[in-house]
Amino acid sequence: MMKFLETYYPALLAFLSFLLSVSLWFNDYREEGIFVGIWVPSILCFSIFFKLAKKNEL
Repeated sequence: MMKFLETYYPALLAFLSFLLSVSLWFNDYREEGIFVGIWVPSILCFSIFFKLAKKNEL
């Protein structure tokens, strides 16, 4: 279970952030939706960075 969460947790967070962004956008909170939408690539980039950092520790 821990390996599953370690692998897919960033993707799950990014997807939830995307859903929140879309729901804010269509509920006329457009600026907030754009702000939350910026989180998606940031979450994915940080997860890639931490995976590469972990790989280089070995």
